[in-house]
Amino acid sequence: MKKLILTNVRVVTPERILDNGWIAYENGLVSAIGSGPADTAGCEVVDGRGGWALPGFIDVHVHGGGGHDFMDAEEDGLREITKFHASHGTTGIVATSLTASRDQLTEVLERVSRFMSKPMPYSQVLGVHFEGPFVNDKWKGAQNPAYIIPPQPEWLEEWVRRFPGIIKIQTLAPETEGALDYIERLAGHGIVPSCGHTDATYDQIIEAADHGLRHAVHMYNAMRPYHHREPGTVGAVLTDDRIVAEVIADGHHVHAAGIDLMRRAKGTDRVILVTDAMAAAGMPDGSYDLGGLPVTMSCGVARLTGSGNLAGSTLTMIGAFRHMVREVGVPLADASRMASGNPARQLGIDTVAGSLEAGKRADVLLLDDALQLERVWIGGAEIDI
Repeated sequence: MKKLILTNVRVVTPERILDNGWIAYENGLVSAIGSGPADTAGCEVVDGRGGWALPGFIDVHVHGGGGHDFMDAEEDGLREITKFHASHGTTGIVATSLTASRDQLTEVLERVSRFMSKPMPYSQVLGVHFEGPFVNDKWKGAQNPAYIIPPQPEWLEEWVRRFPGIIKIQTLAPETEGALDYIERLAGHGIVPSCGHTDATYDQIIEAADHGLRHAVHMYNAMRPYHHREPGTVGAVLTDDRIVAEVIADGHHVHAAGIDLMRRAKGTDRVILVTDAMAAAGMPDGSYDLGGLPVTMSCGVARLTGSGNLAGSTLTMIGAFRHMVREVGVPLADASRMASGNPARQLGIDTVAGSLEAGKRADVLLLDDALQLERVWIGGAEIDI
């Protein structure tokens, strides 16, 4: 692969923003970053026209897109999901399940692991996030109640034996019977234990964190809310520095002030932007399915048909990033960290991805001044957007 240099850009690095910057990549990796004149001899040169160079986004909570769902997508469907999200800046993706049967979840692992064993030209599938089925029916949201059960340690042990390293995150309700032991098992296998769809009290979340809980899905949504005499799940997540929290920054799931409060409480390094996107992302309004439940999408907002509960989202990572900068008022470099560096660190891949540094994967986004995505490179190869 010919060496490429992206010049005349503002490069967002972990330490600072380099004005009049440049970034060089070769053989799929970033080879050098700097500012001022660059040695372009023998290189393919791309003029960034004063735009922004950011690390590719990493989405740790996404169910599908482009008309396909990770719960049932075969190879062609998986390719379409990764192609759709890559075209919106996602260079790393964690395939997220829904509450389902043991056999269905095992099939997700089988399909995803096969897909990961081959070259992936679009978003790189990094593993699986099991959202459920060990959640609380009271806060099921768009999870199918027919499959909600207490934690099953034997399922986990079979999964990690058959599919080592594939499960990256599992979301459960920490107050359910056997959950604390299950959380310890997850942590022992290198899987990030996560809370969500939960009625846990403040004390129960703190106890779960003592056992290894380190993540909270879609903050504020489908969890016991804050009360000044019982801070609940929300209060515990906001105040316990051991827990990293996701947020769906689409203007529908959480008010901008709620996101700002979360950012102030957690700090920039403990917030992760996610899409929670379902198959309807990128598709026209109409009727869809989410884990066997009927969904109606109107004006781009997906809700369970009948109850009206929000059913995932149709958000993209570039949309979440722009919302954080424009509507929440987060500095661009901080929003970049929430969309790239923080999820990479939570997954344990921050030595190879998540930031623009020499030696890391050349997953690079070029944005213009209006924060419109202009070009995407994944492992140094440009994709069509």
